[in-house]
Amino acid sequence: MKLKNLFYLTALLLLASCAAPKDIAYFQDQNRFRDIDVSVANEIRVKKGDKLSIVVNSKDPILAAMFNLPVAGYRVAATTQGSATIGNTSQQISCYSVDRFGEIDFPSLGKIKVEGCNRETIAEYIKNTLISEELLMDPVVTVEFANLYFSVLGEVNRPGRFNIEHDRVTLLDAISMAGDLTINGCRQNVTVWREEGNHQKVYNVDLTSARDIYSSPVFYLQQKDIVYVEPNENRKRQATINGNTVRSTSFWMSIASLAMTVAVFFKK
Repeated sequence: MKLKNLFYLTALLLLASCAAPKDIAYFQDQNRFRDIDVSVANEIRVKKGDKLSIVVNSKDPILAAMFNLPVAGYRVAATTQGSATIGNTSQQISCYSVDRFGEIDFPSLGKIKVEGCNRETIAEYIKNTLISEELLMDPVVTVEFANLYFSVLGEVNRPGRFNIEHDRVTLLDAISMAGDLTINGCRQNVTVWREEGNHQKVYNVDLTSARDIYSSPVFYLQQKDIVYVEPNENRKRQATINGNTVRSTSFWMSIASLAMTVAVFFKK
């Protein structure tokens, strides 16, 4: 009888240690909030050190070329056939670097303050200035970001650096691009590191709360943001020696095995 009770107790302990955590699902409060105000949509804005591709087009391509940087050519591959070397030459549009004053040096227009501006604002300013100074009557100005990225680290399936290809990239987009969190990722405390002026600020987001996600100031990411997913308690326990702690499954299995061995010994 004692052996039977010991077996039940052991099984109960094992089930408790193996129970699925309740903090895995996202948006656990979604049934309470059917209409959530999304935080202000922060478009990507230019910062010092960014690179911009600015192209001016017109019905007169020769005249428009005066306001474009030269196109750089470079060899991307080469093969040898007999005594001849055959290579492929590619072209790449040169980019403007935003200097420490937040400015770029644009042909004919000189220094332009672009820090804090979005793509549309910069394109509109250049277009209007070219027209008002009668430099070009029908310009079409295209502005693109050239080197923007964010990073995702920690307990995700595909950590790494990802290019920003749109004006708005959300935290959920970043998690999706990184292959989602692993089962060992802590959903309640995802951190976003962000450069703001000369400071590095840290924001915490609880992915199990829809309200917390959509109201966060880092719901929309910016260039150079770092998203870090810390390991949950289960993962931290596995990092101990052999993962054998009082809260680990292997610990209780060892205890159960020992208890049953002792019970069988005394029964004899």
